Amino acid sequence: MTAARYIEPKKATNVFNEAVAKLTRMGFSVWGSRVLTVVGRKSGEPRSVPVNLLTVDGVRYLVAPRGETQWVRNLRAADQGTLRVGRRVEEFTFRELGDDEKPGILRPYLKRWKFEVGVFFDGVDAKASDEKLREIAPGYPVFEIFTK
Repeated sequence: MTAARYIEPKKATNVFNEAVAKLTRMGFSVWGSRVLTVVGRKSGEPRSVPVNLLTVDGVRYLVAPRGETQWVRNLRAADQGTLRVGRRVEEFTFRELGDDEKPGILRPYLKRWKFEVGVFFDGVDAKASDEKLREIAPGYPVFEIFTK
């Protein structure tokens, strides 16, 4: 069995994420940013991280460009989370997409945020074939979210 794909954030990324999270908590969404809060699967404490909320045909998604991140593992364990912009907090549940469903979400995600996350896609961009996007899909968790 292959190890799950996970790219750990570097120190500079953590600084950038903190800045984006602070702006988002203040009510300034940076290109669709939200602060995701999920209960930690081991600690039981709330854990927060900025994420890019993608809307495709009126449906909202979270994509994990770094793979099996801590927030992904915590979300799976908690079965729910919250998304925040300023004072607006939305509770949500989710459905994790299967690999065959992901190309239709990865393409618009890359189109919108390639400048920010392209480095995590090893040269794959929004112009990639469906076949190529399906090939890389197992390394990129995608969640369809439902507001409670």
